[in-house]
Amino acid sequence: MGICISSASSEIHQADDGLENVMHVQEDIVSHGIEKRGSLYSKEGSKGVNQDAAVVHQGYGMEHGAFCGVFDGHGKNGHIVSRTVRNRLPSLLLNQKNALEKIKTVRDHNNEKADGGLAPLPSESFHKWKEACICAFKVMDKEIKLQEGLDCSCSGTTAVVVVRQGEDLIIANLGDSRAVLGRTNDQKGIMPVQLTTDLKPGVPSEARRIRQCNGRVLALKEEPHVHRVWLPHEDSPGLAMSRAFGDFLLKNHGIIALPDISYHRVTSKDQFIILASDGVWDVLSNKEVVSIVSAADSEQAAAKAVVEAATAAWKRKFTSSKVDDCTVVCLFLQTRK
Repeated sequence: MGICISSASSEIHQADDGLENVMHVQEDIVSHGIEKRGSLYSKEGSKGVNQDAAVVHQGYGMEHGAFCGVFDGHGKNGHIVSRTVRNRLPSLLLNQKNALEKIKTVRDHNNEKADGGLAPLPSESFHKWKEACICAFKVMDKEIKLQEGLDCSCSGTTAVVVVRQGEDLIIANLGDSRAVLGRTNDQKGIMPVQLTTDLKPGVPSEARRIRQCNGRVLALKEEPHVHRVWLPHEDSPGLAMSRAFGDFLLKNHGIIALPDISYHRVTSKDQFIILASDGVWDVLSNKEVVSIVSAADSEQAAAKAVVEAATAAWKRKFTSSKVDDCTVVCLFLQTRK
């Protein structure tokens, strides 16, 4: 897979490497716009502190690049883990990508010397970003584990990330947050295209891996539709996702920090991308979310409109349940007319 550049320190560093044009979802509800190209919004539910975090970097990696991420924490220290990943992952990924580029340059130079001719054609950009994502997620998980005074045995976070480089989209998903594309359909208006799979224990391939590692996948009687991961001989901790940062108690039993990575080439029909935590997708369909974004008064208002609709849907559909945290990032791919 190549070389993963690991941090020698156990401290978690802030994103202080010169990346600019950043929007963060901090402790409070925040709604910002960046050059009319995106928006993000987060709203605390009724379960306690908001464990969601999100970020948008404009100009990421290149002038027309962007990094978008939504991170949904869980467990006692989930809010710390989600913010740690938000602060660190963008710069860590870019560092990994740059390191791989340098290694490739050296290899190409050596090939030219050996062959007396041109080196083989380089891999497509996606494959370089894919390798960088795998390395960055691996190092990120290691840094969380090494963080002093932070118990993440039963705490962690999901991550859904989209990197835009010109017309190339690299999508990396860890857990059950989701990325959905809004695409123009001549007959039906703007329709949703789901870019990620919700990585939950009920997905057959995920359950197979967990059971091969002696983890148990079972649903409780009171919620038969929610599959959870349990230790081999204990009814604990009951994690409702199959991949995550943190959750080290289950890392030997099938829970992994390896992202599912995919690629999409932007076309003129692709209008926007929506990233959201599962608090949104539990109560709104892909089509409903895309319709809300399409009808928003402005690009800056789009994320807030989805969050407010999701919060209202929670109160309407689950009157006796606590409302989940809801966080949305919208990245617009075309100039809005």
